[in-house]
Order: sequence, then C-alpha cells, then structure tokens
Amino acid sequence: MIDIHSHILPNIDDGAKNLEESLVLAQFAVDNGITHSVLTPHIHEGRYENDLDNIKQSFIEFKKALMKHNINLKIAFSAEVRISYQMLEMITAQKIPFLGQYKDNKLLLLEMPHSHILPGSENLIDWLTQHHIRPIIVHPERNKEMMADYDKVIPLLRKGCLLQLTAASIAGKFGKQCLDFSKYLIKKNWVNYIATDAHNLQYRPPDMKQCLPNLIKWVGQEQANLLVQDNAWKIVSNHFN
Repeated sequence: MIDIHSHILPNIDDGAKNLEESLVLAQFAVDNGITHSVLTPHIHEGRYENDLDNIKQSFIEFKKALMKHNINLKIAFSAEVRISYQMLEMITAQKIPFLGQYKDNKLLLLEMPHSHILPGSENLIDWLTQHHIRPIIVHPERNKEMMADYDKVIPLLRKGCLLQLTAASIAGKFGKQCLDFSKYLIKKNWVNYIATDAHNLQYRPPDMKQCLPNLIKWVGQEQANLLVQDNAWKIVSNHFN
C-alpha cells in the first residue's frame, strides 16, 4: 500500500517527537503492509514554519537512519500545507515541496481548519488552479462545517479539488459522524486517495489496513485497491525512481 500523507519525520511538527519514535512508526508501517510512504510535515504559518529546505534536510537524515536500521520502507517527502495567503508567497518563492503530478498540474496537500471552511478559500483555490496547481483537500471528513452540511464539499469539487480521506476515519476511529460522512463521500465516488495521516502509535498510527473491511464492504475490492494504492502510485511514483 502507498501512504501519501504522514507525519513520521522526527521533531519537525506534531508528529514523531524524536528519531526513535520515527523509526518505530516506520517499522509499524512496513509490518502493516505499507511499502511506500510520502512524509508530509505541516507547513502552517505561525505554528510549524517548515519549508522545502528544512524538510529536505530532515528527510535526508531520516533516510540514512532507515538504511542503518534495515527498515525497508521506501520514502519520499512533500508537505501538508495549511491554507493561508502566506502559502502563495512560498509557492512563488519555490519553498513548498509538491506531492506529485496530476495530468499537467502539480499536486498540493491542502489542509483546511478543522472547524470550518475559511472564507476566501475558493479564491485561493482559483489562484492555485491558474498556476497549474491542483489541491488535494486532506481529511475533509473531519471538517466540522462539512460534516454538518455535506453539500459544503461540492463547491470544492467543482473547483477541481481532489479529496484524501484518513484511514482511521473509515475505520470509525473518529466517531460515527465522521464515519458516516466518509461513507457518503466514498459511495459518491468523490474520494481519490486514502492515507494514514500518521502522527503516533497511540492515536494515529501508520495503519492503512484498518480501513479495508469497511472500504471493501462499501465499494468492493477493486475500488478499495485504487484508493489505498493504485491512484496514489500514479501521482507519486516519480519520487521513487
């Protein structure tokens, strides 16, 4: 399985706190069937002031540690970017690592606030589209405004946004409301990718398998394979060549 959203890099955001924890998470991922993982630290103005340079350096060091400890997880790096006007400046300055390519567009993991859809989001998405950048909205199923009104996701889809759900949401780990919204989005065929959003072993482990029973029940094995592996490989395979 291919994980395109995880916070395994050590001491760079609210994910793994140190190298030891990072290595444990990486081994857990391998043991649970993840072969390739894109490490995506937060870029969040005023909270996690990461950029391409320090993420790349952390990635290089972690890749050496994986080899030293014989952990057979193939890794690449990108970022989960909190929606803000600062991100436009960072994109212009080439300070954001993109996830991959979709047709002629670069792909960006775009995070909304958990509570609501930020006013002006559609204008920002228009700017990204004009610059040949296609947003992947991460964990929309956990956004309270969208959970309260499923139709709130439709304008984002009309703008060309892709959707990435969290495996634990589909497994019911974030509660029934989140589970129900996940099921709705998946059965509508609006979901493009599923990822772990792994932060730690206790609450958000790098576990894709947990979503498979519900996923297969809702849409069948073939569609499940697309969501946990094939779709992701199409957009990130270049990172692993």
